[in-house]
Amino acid sequence: MDLPPQPTPISAVPPPPFRPPTPPQVPAKKFPLTGILVGFVVLVVLVVGFFVVKSLLGGVFKKTQPVNLTYWGLWEQESTVKPLIEEYQAAHPKVTISYVFQSPREYRERLQNALSMSKGPDIFRIHSSWVPMFRNDLSPVPPEAYSASEFESIFYPTVRSDLRLSGSYMAIPLEFDGLAMYVNDDLLAKSGQTVPTTWEDLRSVAKAISVCDSEDGSCSAGDRIQVSGAALGTTDNVDHWQDVLAALMLQNNVNLNSPAGQPAEDALSYYTVFSRIDHVWDSTLPASTQAFAQGQVALYFAPSWRVFDLQAINPQLKFSLHPIPQLPIDPARGEKPVTWASYWVEGVNRKSPNTAAAWDFLKFLSSKESLQKLYQSSGRVFGEPYSRTDMSDSSPFVRPYLSQAPTARSWYLASFTFDGPTGINTLLSNAFATAVKTISDGQSATQAVTTLSTSVNQVLSRYGLTSPLTP
Repeated sequence: MDLPPQPTPISAVPPPPFRPPTPPQVPAKKFPLTGILVGFVVLVVLVVGFFVVKSLLGGVFKKTQPVNLTYWGLWEQESTVKPLIEEYQAAHPKVTISYVFQSPREYRERLQNALSMSKGPDIFRIHSSWVPMFRNDLSPVPPEAYSASEFESIFYPTVRSDLRLSGSYMAIPLEFDGLAMYVNDDLLAKSGQTVPTTWEDLRSVAKAISVCDSEDGSCSAGDRIQVSGAALGTTDNVDHWQDVLAALMLQNNVNLNSPAGQPAEDALSYYTVFSRIDHVWDSTLPASTQAFAQGQVALYFAPSWRVFDLQAINPQLKFSLHPIPQLPIDPARGEKPVTWASYWVEGVNRKSPNTAAAWDFLKFLSSKESLQKLYQSSGRVFGEPYSRTDMSDSSPFVRPYLSQAPTARSWYLASFTFDGPTGINTLLSNAFATAVKTISDGQSATQAVTTLSTSVNQVLSRYGLTSPLTP
């Protein structure tokens, strides 16, 4: 009998193989590129916004901060400038301007020392020929004050060479001055002569007017001069001889950067002829300004400010002012009259933290309205001659200078700038004075000019000015 199949004991059944549980399926994570880009953009916007807001707030903050400007001035007392300063401050209540009147003695050295120690004024006056000496201290005139084209149309042509450095204008002129011929009206009328218009005429007039202690009154070597026809010929007692000699050379087409050849020799020889040959002037006479004031000189050359000296010395002196004589010109060759410029300008300290405010004030000062007010508030017979081409003056003491301004030229041989023993004006004056003395002592004009040219090149090189002699 067959038995039914028996169940296999549990212990006899082998256990199933171990299989680890399958983890639940989780969707794969995607890299959050979009989120990061969004975050980056937001961050950039925040950073840029921060700096923009900071800049805007900073600008507003600066505009609301007080601005203090120090202004070193020459020639004009504080009482003359103060009304215009107050007018500007009233329109700009955050700006305070302190005007400091300076003595001309050692002024250039004081100013440069202060600027080199970062203690200089924000605004300062310098002579137009000093731009090379202050090249590292001057802030260029910004277009907000005057564009180059505006500058050249408003002020006289001489500024294009006098005040331009490395393509920019470096100062603003508030006045113009130069050289005029002063005539003693009584001496001229007594002699029956007329006002000379050429240098050859001037020599003839000077000889006709001169009186010496000789038997017939004529002047020869050794005679004592009682009345001089013209204060010319020497350098030790002719005030402003530098300006006269420079004008003569420019009229004779001499390149003052490198004086050479017959034109330079002729100009030097002509200047010395009044003492060397004609004997109408010599070193025994007083300084020319004093001699003219005392009625001892018929013809004398000087800038406009000498009028005040003459009137102070001798209020009874009768004199008139005229343009300087000219050498013959040939219009067919494009030649034009040449006159002389020597004037003062206002500059801004390159290191000043307030250059924008300083230039804005100088733009205000150089406007027609401000210059008229400056002129009227000077308290003198006349104010500083206008620097703008669109302004005129009917004063007989100013008109001769402004009439010559369109043809005026300038150079570094300028008188009475008080630029000190190492200044460019003084160094060049010494060089030209040596040339005059060389000829006056009887040596050749060729030798004098050769030495002069070398000396001029050395001085110009010292101040980084280009000279034709420089390799």
